[in-house]
Amino acid sequence: MRLSVMLSATCFGLCATLAQAQQPALKKPTSPGEIQTMKPPTSAQTAQQALATTVQMQIRYLAYFPKSYSAQGEPVPLLVFLHGSGEAGEDLEKVKAWGPPAMIDKGIDFPFLVLSPQAPQHQGWNVNLLLGMLDDVLAKYNVDRQRVYLTGLSMGGFGTWELATLAPAYFAAIAPIAGGGDPDEADRLKRVPIWVFHGKKDDAVPESESAKMVAALKAVGGDVKYTLLPEGGHVDAWVHAYEKAGLFDWFLQHRKP
Repeated sequence: MRLSVMLSATCFGLCATLAQAQQPALKKPTSPGEIQTMKPPTSAQTAQQALATTVQMQIRYLAYFPKSYSAQGEPVPLLVFLHGSGEAGEDLEKVKAWGPPAMIDKGIDFPFLVLSPQAPQHQGWNVNLLLGMLDDVLAKYNVDRQRVYLTGLSMGGFGTWELATLAPAYFAAIAPIAGGGDPDEADRLKRVPIWVFHGKKDDAVPESESAKMVAALKAVGGDVKYTLLPEGGHVDAWVHAYEKAGLFDWFLQHRKP
């Protein structure tokens, strides 16, 4: 079965996967955009109180199901793709501009369930919301949780570093392209196989952004390799990664222990 569909996931609060303090129960919002707050104290109190607000949030995404997918069959690997800033907005067709969604749109078959979410315009990636989406997909579909992979380009490269840093235990391997992360958090990623791509002549995101992360990972004993394109610009990095480098075969060589 080859199928590509548009789906959405909804989280309440930041996302269900975040650790929560002990709070009095709140009712789930009954309509989109509704905000549910706790009642204020009935009498004046001098001590600060732990209160909470629940906000309904939604993220839309493209989902591609491989030919081998079956709800009761062998679980399939999952590939999450994060687009760049040019594909943000409300039109999911824009997400098909580059990377796996573009390749699928041209008729190329993948062995993965490919998940391609869309970020809102001018807001970047909300990694807490992405994590909620990932939990929702893992609960709904027949996915091999030992083979969950993450990649992204430009703004999505930054999102890949950030999401993997937030939740490294989710991923069997990641591939950030033309992005950057926080070198001080490299220790959190040292057990995740990482393949980094960047063009030396990138005039949108300095190559030093990737180089800093690679150096930090090597310093903590991380499993990282770096493909630097000496004559490559911004776009060249992901064209090479997705079309020439054998990245998808590399992903499939990795599974969580």
